[in-house]
Amino acid sequence: MAVESFREAIRLLTRMPLLWVPGLLGGMIASAIWLLYHFTGAFFTSRLILLFGLVLLVAVVGTLVLLRDKGGDFRTMIRGGFQYYFRVLLPIMVIIFALVIIFILLMVTFGFAGITPDPAILSIATICVLIPTLMLTFFFDIAAVFEDRKVFESIQRSIVLVSDNIGAVLAFYVICALAGVTIIFALMMVWEIALFEKLEPITQFNETQMAAFTPEELMAMIGPDGIWITAAVLFLAGLLLIPFITTYKACFYRTLSRAQVPIRQESGEYDSKGRWYKY
Repeated sequence: MAVESFREAIRLLTRMPLLWVPGLLGGMIASAIWLLYHFTGAFFTSRLILLFGLVLLVAVVGTLVLLRDKGGDFRTMIRGGFQYYFRVLLPIMVIIFALVIIFILLMVTFGFAGITPDPAILSIATICVLIPTLMLTFFFDIAAVFEDRKVFESIQRSIVLVSDNIGAVLAFYVICALAGVTIIFALMMVWEIALFEKLEPITQFNETQMAAFTPEELMAMIGPDGIWITAAVLFLAGLLLIPFITTYKACFYRTLSRAQVPIRQESGEYDSKGRWYKY
């Protein structure tokens, strides 16, 4: 099921050019954030990340509308993006709020137990809470657009679908991870090859020098050319990863939904002789 959806996603990406619009926009945003961070600092850049994310969400939601309708033009994509925008944004806010509440409750529990949480405990707690939550609610946006579900209905639909098809969903996550790692590794190789001459001194570092090496020293080593090359690599990462994940997730959700056979609950009663009468 996951492999079949993967093939369908690749086929759609080659046939529907508009599916690449979120990747194009996301790549531009990733490059812009990187350049702004380098030239203006973290204070100004952090304010723009949220704004850029809200803009990118319109394109992603519009892409889901195209995938649901199996086609459409750019106007349909933008109109659908705004139509279902809050259907997707509000569940995101609900999930974030729920995670914050869970972490607050964990801190309160640690406090009552007299435990001072160190970074290791916090990391384990974060992983134990964050990963299952994201895995269970990963398909809420598809449910909101494909099935026109409301805020809590879309989250519930995702949780039920994942819980009932855990094996297929795990296969989906494995394929997503493998594809993502492959793309990132390939882009890292491109980055290292493009900056090989500037990065070559690092190969001569001993363990002490490597331990003391800072990101600021790396930026100074690669220079202005390296900054722009890094921006180009980030653009390619967004261009490839966002359309793939969005399209693959939508195709897998559709395949998974078709595989589910709804169970109709008939209403009726038995008489004194054990015979069933349907209303």
